[in-house]
Amino acid sequence: MADTRNRTPPDARLTEAVAQVLQTAGVAPRQTLCVAFSGGVDSTVLLHLLAGLRPRFGFELAAAHVHHGLSPNADTWLASCAGQCAALGVPFHPFQVAVPRDHPAGLEAAARELRHAALSRVACDWLVFGHHLDDQAETMLFRLLRGAGVRGAAAMRAVEEGAPGRLRPLLGVRRSEIVRFAEAASLEWVEDESNADPGFSRNFLRHRVLPLAGEAFPGAVPALARAADHFREAGELLDELAALDAAAGGEDTLVRERLLGLSDARVRNLLRYRVRGMGYDAPARARLAEAVRQLRDAGERPLIVSLGAVNCCAYRGEVWLEAGFDEAAAEPVAWRDETSLRWASGEVRFAPVVGDGIGRAAFEGRDVMLTPRWPGLTLRGDVGRPRRTFKNLCQEAGIPAWMRPRLPVLRVGDDAAWIAEIGVAAEFRCAPGEQGVLPVWRRRELPPKG
Repeated sequence: MADTRNRTPPDARLTEAVAQVLQTAGVAPRQTLCVAFSGGVDSTVLLHLLAGLRPRFGFELAAAHVHHGLSPNADTWLASCAGQCAALGVPFHPFQVAVPRDHPAGLEAAARELRHAALSRVACDWLVFGHHLDDQAETMLFRLLRGAGVRGAAAMRAVEEGAPGRLRPLLGVRRSEIVRFAEAASLEWVEDESNADPGFSRNFLRHRVLPLAGEAFPGAVPALARAADHFREAGELLDELAALDAAAGGEDTLVRERLLGLSDARVRNLLRYRVRGMGYDAPARARLAEAVRQLRDAGERPLIVSLGAVNCCAYRGEVWLEAGFDEAAAEPVAWRDETSLRWASGEVRFAPVVGDGIGRAAFEGRDVMLTPRWPGLTLRGDVGRPRRTFKNLCQEAGIPAWMRPRLPVLRVGDDAAWIAEIGVAAEFRCAPGEQGVLPVWRRRELPPKG
């Protein structure tokens, strides 16, 4: 029997490729899809395909165009995009941005940041991009050449959940097939002259490197795209391993001994996973390697190591990550019998107890504040013992200097009733059988579950 796979019309193949991604994403009736519409051939074909799929899926379709002002033809492109949307009955959202020429990462990065910021302002359920298979190969190669790890080399996904989510329905389609479709359908599109400039890194890969690789390896582009899928799967497995290691290591804060029982690679993987879970970019490998080295060399000594926007802290057998702490940002806050108050990168919880902590009678008629240290702060640890300065108390308790500015102090009237990591002042302690409150400082905010 003859093979008829390649006899399927290009319009049908592309339509079904897009429809499959929409089905995978669970696009539902009355949801809004907004195409990032540059006016180039990729987004033009995508817009027309989605316009044809509206009756089948019942979604609302819109388009957004970002006018960067970098080309003398930018106004013409804007008008062309607006005209196509009007012809298709698609609401059009134009944005105009001013791209700085002195961005540290270059003009491409500056334009990309502003473009994504503009698109994020569109009210929609899904942002839809015209990236294709050649873009995937180019992106993966670009990131590898910049030293990306497994997660970065995974490049793009066809479906990304979020608010809004992101769809790339043409990610499995070659650009040549997109162009053939556009020509057969007599579509009109714009050509950005900057896309031909090999002075831009991605253009160099697109026009010089990938065609040359394709001459020696005809399947280079699909192979690179498959490699991106492999990297993605490996990244997901590394995240699963990190989640298991976090659970075994203590979850909220990591037990130092258990953490250092892992190999260096697993410790780096776990720290990287935790940093990303806090909403920050993963640190450079060199920073992670240095943090692991210092953790192993420090023994039981307190330690703080910068990972960039996040610090890796070790103290009293625990290891945790916290965002950089600004001592000036620790403002006093009144305590009015709340169960907890935020403090530094964590919180102070106030547990009701009997015969322990601070006697409730001490609070009557007095202002109670959670506050950082203050000049002249002292505390008496035991009845009959002299009062000790804050510095002396920290030295005796082995509290490192970097932690002292963030220690919360519960101030009752003019006196310190409790200092985190040190304890309750003797004159404020709860009598046997008396109702009391025990403050507990969680030094870091808990990571999100899942």
